This record gives sequence, C-alpha cells and structure tokens, in this order.
Amino acid sequence: MQEMQALKVHSYLSQPEIQKLLEGVEFIIIASPSMMAASELPLHFTIILNTSEVLPETVKPQILEKFCREYAITETKHVLSNLERVAFALTTQETPMPHHIIDDAEANTIPWTLLHVIDFLGDSDGFKEAKDGFTGWSYSYN
Repeated sequence: MQEMQALKVHSYLSQPEIQKLLEGVEFIIIASPSMMAASELPLHFTIILNTSEVLPETVKPQILEKFCREYAITETKHVLSNLERVAFALTTQETPMPHHIIDDAEANTIPWTLLHVIDFLGDSDGFKEAKDGFTGWSYSYN
C-alpha cells in the first residue's frame, strides 16, 4: 500500500492573486475520501462555482443534479449549497489548492473570497483515487 503524505501548504494567494486565478474559471471540483463513519457514502465532494451571487433555492438542486449526471455521482447526502469563504493554498501541486474555510478564526488569518460552494457526500466509480485515500481537484474553464 502506498504511504500518503499530507500536502504542505507553503502560502496562500492574496486577494489580487485569487481574482487573477479565477479569471476564466467556471468551477472547481474537489474529490476526497469521506471522513464520516463507514456506513456513510465513501466520497466527499466540493464543487466551487465561480460566482458570489446568491443562487435561487429552486436552482440549487438543478445544479447539483447536473454535476451528478456529468460526473456519474450516483448518490448524495448531507448537501450544503451556499456562499462560503474559499482560500487558495500554494502546495507542491501545479494548481492552487482550494480550501473551504469554515472556522472564523482561520478566516481572520488568511485571504479568502466568497464563492458558491456545493459540499456533499457521494459515491461514484469515476473517482478511484479518492476512494484509495487521495484528494484531488480540477479547474474547469469557460
């Protein structure tokens, strides 16, 4: 079995760097192993839409359904769909790592921007690496 190393965060992007990074980005999808009990769904997904606009409640389920169809996500649970704080960390990876900030104290120490976040547990055969214990993210450009 492969030993997993935690990604080391070297720094976080500043506000101007975040704005430049997001130019042309439509959304970011993150898949990681679920940290919930074994009886829960195995994957944790975070979809970050490049918008700070409040989405109508009637549209939110349609957006989630679209992503589930496109990424063959077969089940979902514990869905959060709101404007949330997102920071971007520089690591050894090629693209900055999006970081959904939940803790107020952390939000006071690093730069972030408000974006629409859809966060949920799910299952899909298309994310083998996440099922094997790895976290990954992908930027989609328009």
